[in-house]
Amino acid sequence: MKALNQKGKSPVVINMVQTDWNEALTKPSNMISTAALMLGAWIILLSLINIFGGGAGQAGNKVAWIEFFGTSFGIGGEAFVPYEDGFILDDAIFAVLGLIMITTSLRNADVLNWVSNIKNSDFTNNLIKGNSGKEIISSWLVVVGISFYIIWSVQNDTWVDPGVYSVMIAMVAFGIALNINSKVEN
Repeated sequence: MKALNQKGKSPVVINMVQTDWNEALTKPSNMISTAALMLGAWIILLSLINIFGGGAGQAGNKVAWIEFFGTSFGIGGEAFVPYEDGFILDDAIFAVLGLIMITTSLRNADVLNWVSNIKNSDFTNNLIKGNSGKEIISSWLVVVGISFYIIWSVQNDTWVDPGVYSVMIAMVAFGIALNINSKVEN
């Protein structure tokens, strides 16, 4: 199959299927890499709180992550254990998963550049002065959603509440969608 080279100047013969699969596996898209970075950072936060902060579960209980996710699928045991039980293997497994996600996401050069230049990014600039109302509102929805989650979780001493996730995810997702919509040219 013929395709243009990266500069779009001359046709070269390449195997498109092999290239697409190789790039999909070794170089994830910016959206997937950014999502993995955010999810990995959230996993590390929850792991640290679960290990050092008195537990991420309700009323000072630790979350036993494997059982927690297992109960969501109808398998597994007790999702919460007393914080006094000390370090559990689930904490290490969950933290390693978060580190893998962060490391993998930073392999994408665009995401790595975005993280290293966050103070000059469109997202940060839109908090103060955007090109349109959509851009300003989109960035603030993300900030308010994440702030709501953190403040509510600190006040209520639980970090794994589906209701809070629902509110936060709705605000963050709507903010991201509004940002994408603001960049689309009519």
